[in-house]
Amino acid sequence: MSDILDRLQAVLDQRRQADPHDSYVAALHHKGLNKILEKVGEEATETLLAAKDAERGGEAEREALIAETADLWFHSLVMLSHLDLDHRAVLDELGRRFGISGHDEKAARPS
Repeated sequence: MSDILDRLQAVLDQRRQADPHDSYVAALHHKGLNKILEKVGEEATETLLAAKDAERGGEAEREALIAETADLWFHSLVMLSHLDLDHRAVLDELGRRFGISGHDEKAARPS
């Protein structure tokens, strides 16, 4: 999976500098962080709704949930890129948490 994320990161980095008329990613960067956050929120909502449908649905609803989750992850990566953050930092944080109780990890966070 990390290979896919690395490849996607390279494309996002390249398209960030592209002409906004030629690249969706460049257009998002050009419109700024608020537009990117709007898209992340929109995709999060669509993912939640698709999850509700998938709970009682069939294969089509499960595939829709996968597609919406992919959109959410993609736009989250665009957000990180816009803020000059790398997806590897997120993977490192997940790795750091591995093997730690979720309750313990949350309690250890600064207020």
